[in-house]
Amino acid sequence: MAIRKSNLVLAVIFAGTLGPVLLLPPVSGQQNGAGRKGGDQQSPPAPMPAVLRNYQPVTAERLLQPEDANWLMIRRTYDGWGYSPLDQITAANVGRLRPVWGSATGEGRAHESAPVVNNGVLFITTPNNQVIAFDAVTGTILWRYRRPRPAGAVVPHEVNRGVALYGDKVYFTAGEAVLVALNARTGTEVWSTTIADNKAGYYTTLAPLIAEGKVLVGASGGEYGIRGFVAAFDAESGREIWRTFTVPAPGEPGSETWPAGGNQWKTGGAPVWVTGNYDPENHLAFFGTGNGGPEIGDNRPGDNLYTASTIAFDVSTGAIKGYHQYHPNDSWDYDEVSPPILVDYQRNGRTIKGLIDVARDGYLWFLERSAGPIKFIEGKPYVFSNVIRGVDPQTGRPDIDPAHTPRTGAPAEFCPGAHGGKTWPPASFSPKTRMIYIPANNNICGHNGGALNVTYTPGKAFVGIQGGFPPLIVPGADHFGEVQAWNVDTGERVWTHNYARSPNWGSMLATAGGLVFTGGTADRKFHAFDAATGKLLWEFPLSTGIEAPPTSFSVNGKQYIAVLAGWGQDAGGEVNMFARLFPGEVPPMPDGGSVWVFALE
Repeated sequence: MAIRKSNLVLAVIFAGTLGPVLLLPPVSGQQNGAGRKGGDQQSPPAPMPAVLRNYQPVTAERLLQPEDANWLMIRRTYDGWGYSPLDQITAANVGRLRPVWGSATGEGRAHESAPVVNNGVLFITTPNNQVIAFDAVTGTILWRYRRPRPAGAVVPHEVNRGVALYGDKVYFTAGEAVLVALNARTGTEVWSTTIADNKAGYYTTLAPLIAEGKVLVGASGGEYGIRGFVAAFDAESGREIWRTFTVPAPGEPGSETWPAGGNQWKTGGAPVWVTGNYDPENHLAFFGTGNGGPEIGDNRPGDNLYTASTIAFDVSTGAIKGYHQYHPNDSWDYDEVSPPILVDYQRNGRTIKGLIDVARDGYLWFLERSAGPIKFIEGKPYVFSNVIRGVDPQTGRPDIDPAHTPRTGAPAEFCPGAHGGKTWPPASFSPKTRMIYIPANNNICGHNGGALNVTYTPGKAFVGIQGGFPPLIVPGADHFGEVQAWNVDTGERVWTHNYARSPNWGSMLATAGGLVFTGGTADRKFHAFDAATGKLLWEFPLSTGIEAPPTSFSVNGKQYIAVLAGWGQDAGGEVNMFARLFPGEVPPMPDGGSVWVFALE
């Protein structure tokens, strides 16, 4: 198979039954730098390539209504749909999809960045504080930025989920909890600012959200006893504008849901480590929050707002305008950090301005957004669950089975397991089919309990899990990973595709060509499904597995599909578990990150 290339030599081999696999050499190209405040950089090449000279600044208006050809933020639009209106690649011709260029990133481990594209310039991030800009058509590296990691930095999850674009700048979060702004044409650092104290356990993995001239971020670290927050910074200067904590202090609304008379709110968790979505009509940003600290709930009696919640923040002031908590006093580490997608849907003859959240707790939540409170509409399981026995039809409060709730010194089994029915990889929505597409995991359970005498030490793990329990699967289960499609207007599942011996960690892309693209499986294949029927139409094996969100763009009228490969972190651990449970049935997963761009041959 001939592969078109630019400055790379690509070899095609055949690996067992996997078919053609591209082996990509480490990236070469300009090591850009000269930026202030510590970028490991050199001057960009001269003359500047035309694609950079002609770089079009990203305005607020363009973010609100992006051109069909571009993918200007990690889910393309503020509503979080992960949908491309491009329709050149269709169910009829997707079988002719081939890679047109590829590039190794020079980094291993999990690559979770969505390729972001503005008028022919493609931006990605990688582990280890790296940002690379490519010519989106040829694969030529335009510039590369690396930020040295300070000695002793605490970054237990070495991943980064992508960039944000605004004006002539590129924004990303360095793992040690630093927000960085780069010049989009040169890759030089314009400014950087500390988000939070890394020595206290704060670190960052999310892509920033740009809204109303502000850069919104949160921080990981729920396993270190942090106090979660969302903060907004001025896009031009990096000056902090507001900071709102996701665990209330005594006297603040919600503080009554924490133990009285103590300081547990200071180490209460509720981290924010997935980019939020934004409602421009009501000027609200919706972020999800993670686990409490420590993880087992009987250490912190009460509902523990705002853990395991969706929170609506006023973008101007940071004020909390509404929330929905999915499971109070979380003891399962379900981490409901994925934001709901903004989809208006039908119920009982009424159009509801909706929020739809595919939660790790195994339930699909249909909510209603407003300028203030978030209203519950409907909740139903989408995978097997023995934790939630039902949901109050008025409030949405779940009925929790205590037999499947871990306690201190009292382990319990629970389904879904700690990674949930769907972990951080985002679902997508197609307005053409009226369906959401879910990367689900079914029949995978957990088993743990709380350790005794859990103490907090700044910068140290504050988890309190009693370990040593074997992984669990539902007896008789014949599959584990799923791709699910649900009609948002009926609230019913339309189709499901099962993966027998693999979980699904594949972020979703829906297109106007009637397709759904995703990776996420142990066989390291990139898949395309018929969006209406679920029929598998095309697959292609990459150099390693895919966790990152695919994106689509066009240049000069030609549509492309872009995705990063790179496996590791929690997904790597789960595949290793399956390899132990099913010896010889789960192939080994190679290491190494790479960018792949496809088009019709």
